[in-house]
Order: sequence, then C-alpha cells, then structure tokens
Amino acid sequence: GGGLPGGLGVGLALFGVGSGSRALCQSLVEESGCHLLYIVEDQRWEVESLFSQEHLTHTRVLRAIDTDIVLSDQRVAGVVVCSPPNEASVIVLDALRAGKGVFCEKLPSLDRHIAESCFEEAERLGKPLVCGFYKRFDPALQFLYKRVHENGTLGRIQRISAVSRLYPRPSVARIKSSGGIFFSMAVHDIDIICWLLGESAPDTIFSLGHAFCAEVAAVNDADSISVSMKFPSGAIASLDVSQHCNKSCDQSLEVHGSEGSLQMENRNPLGISDHSTSSGLCLQSTSDRYREAYRELLRHFLRTLKGRETPFFTKEQYLWTIQVAAAAEQSWRNGSAVDLRNEAPDTTVIKTEVQ
Repeated sequence: GGGLPGGLGVGLALFGVGSGSRALCQSLVEESGCHLLYIVEDQRWEVESLFSQEHLTHTRVLRAIDTDIVLSDQRVAGVVVCSPPNEASVIVLDALRAGKGVFCEKLPSLDRHIAESCFEEAERLGKPLVCGFYKRFDPALQFLYKRVHENGTLGRIQRISAVSRLYPRPSVARIKSSGGIFFSMAVHDIDIICWLLGESAPDTIFSLGHAFCAEVAAVNDADSISVSMKFPSGAIASLDVSQHCNKSCDQSLEVHGSEGSLQMENRNPLGISDHSTSSGLCLQSTSDRYREAYRELLRHFLRTLKGRETPFFTKEQYLWTIQVAAAAEQSWRNGSAVDLRNEAPDTTVIKTEVQ
C-alpha cells in the first residue's frame, strides 16, 4: 500500500480518543518520528474536538467494528491504546498478536491475571508493551531522581510528600471507567514515590478520603484522598490527591533526606503563588503541565518499536504498583491500615468493579 507521506516516521494507530489525554494526542501529531495512520473511535465528535482537519489529512478515522483493517495493515508498527482498563486488554492482546508494539496509556487491566497475560504475550511475541506511567518522564521529576540516586547529595531519604490536584476536573464517568481515583490518579504518584525511593512497595499503607461532589459519592468513590505509606527503608511518604482545583493544577513534591531536601514546585512563569479565586495569573491544566512528559514517553515508545530500548516498566513493577493502589483503596474503604509486609503481589483479583 502507499507508503507514508514523504516516507517518514513509524506508522501508528490510536484507539479510544475519548478517554485519552489531550497531551498525548497532541504529541502524536506533533512528533516527527511517527505518523498517525488510523484513529479508531466510535464517537466522531471526540476525534474532532482533539484533532484539527489538517491533523487528519493522512489519517483514517474508523469505528471499533473496523479494528481488523487497522491490525492487518502492515504499515502500522505500533498501536496506542487510550481506552479504559476494562476495554484496553482486548485491544492490547489483539494488537500484540497482530505483530504490533503497544503503548497502553491507562492501565492494561485492573485484574491481575489479565494484566499479567498482556505482559506475558508481549514477551512471548517479542513486542514492546509500554505502560502510560507518564510522570517518570517529567523533566522536573527526572532531575529529582538523578539528585536522589546518582549524586546521593540528599543522603538517606527519610520523607517524601506529594501533592497532585487536577485542573480542570475530569468527568465522573471518566474517573469511574478508569477504576476510580486510586487507579486513575493515585497510582501515578505511588509509582513516582516507589521509583524515587528505589523500593517496590511500602510495608504499611493508610488512606483517608471523602467525596465532596455528590456525583462522585453516588458512584461510591472519593474525590479527595490522603495516603500515608511507610517503606522498608524507614522512609515515610504522604500523598494528597484531589480532583478539585480552582484555577490551575497543583503538582508538587518534596523529598527530605538526611543531608538536605529538594522541592519540585508548581511551574509558574511569574514565580507568584496566589491561591485565591480572584487571581487569574497562571492558568495551567494538568495536561499542559505534563505535555513534555507525554512527549518523552511517546519517544520512548518509538525507540522500543525500533528495538533501541526495552520498555521502562516491567510486569513485576506493574503488579506491585497496582497492588499498592488496591491496598490504598482497601484502607480507605475499611478505615484501617493495610499491612503489605507478608503479601507478595499475588492476590487473585486486584480490583473488583465497584457496583
């Protein structure tokens, strides 16, 4: 079939635009190393709200019923899956079996066995499966990681506190389809904390939470949570996650060590922090804040497709991370701390759908 325009870039297909991140979708059309051949999405308006006509000149938009057309096209080397976890695993497995590498923006599945089979299939077929833990690719967090690990200038890490407040607020339907606040939001900060500490999971975890929004309460989830974790090294981490933000997203993190501390503050061009509602200084959406991170994560995926890198996230890391998120949610629901010390990550079902 007709090669790519100008013979450039790795051919990609995108599934499930509606639940995808705006930053990722923008990277797909801006990145010169790839070419978006197909978008598979039943809601045409979702595609039009994210991509201009100009973006779509060389892209075919199809419905889910036509997935086979995409998977049988030899020009497609990689598939980007933005669908929620309960739909993602089927597409992930079908794409791997069709010989494509896969970038799964959300979690491939909340069920431990299904998630495991996705990773095992990728390994068996020698194709990359890259998970969307985008925060690891954020330049500020990468800098922090280097300071903690390579220079050791902070000494022994004693405490990490992270704040993650989204702006604008995601819809309740979107959060619910992604598994609730613990699996759509907290899971990313849990990953960052474990990564910075170099530990796979905490010993003990305790969460508190509340639904300030009636719609969230109605689906039996929380919209503001606080998670405390104690790690085998002795380090204590706290995490404040919320879907409420007035004017701009709040993404900050502090690492305290025996020899010093580092803070990652909100990026603000004026360097002014005004948290009143009257201030219109610096409107930043969560998507804008992590635009660079998504771009770097996409570039990592393209390198894995060319065999230059192996996926940064392993099956074991994935299983531990969702196990910790599940323990955090369990603690909130039961009102008591969860002890992970005696648990290898092998609970049969990590997450059961909340009715």
